[in-house]
Amino acid sequence: MNYEFSNPDKIMVGVRGEVGSRLFLFQVREGRRLTIVKCEKIQLAALAEWLSQVLSELGRPGHLPEDLSLEPEYEADFTAGEIAVAIDEEDQAIELTISSDDEESSVDVRLTREWAGGLAIAIVRLVDAGRPLCPLCGGPLDPKGHDCPRTNGHRAPIR
Repeated sequence: MNYEFSNPDKIMVGVRGEVGSRLFLFQVREGRRLTIVKCEKIQLAALAEWLSQVLSELGRPGHLPEDLSLEPEYEADFTAGEIAVAIDEEDQAIELTISSDDEESSVDVRLTREWAGGLAIAIVRLVDAGRPLCPLCGGPLDPKGHDCPRTNGHRAPIR
């Protein structure tokens, strides 16, 4: 199934669950239609980085949306596989496509510069609110301990 949102009313990103076992969700609403995509943290972090780069090329956005929090709990429509982003320079818009991991579903969202900027900021805040990263390998530090692959078994786990 293909979901298309050419003029979304609201784009949301958020998490459910505790740090270390969080579920990342991307929601988009246009009128009464709502689509929810389950994503990986790293997918959203890469999307935020790319959106930031695109916005530096397109120019500074106007007033950013303030509320990008998730709507009440619903079941995800699909799990994200590939994420593609394209620039429509003529309309100063960003085309975002998230395909399902089984490639049977996708969501196409047309983002204004304002939505893209707000989304990038919201994603960075979510990612930064997670577990701190290991200074050696960059992997997440778990409160129960961390067996860093960079130590090759020669040091105690970082805690």
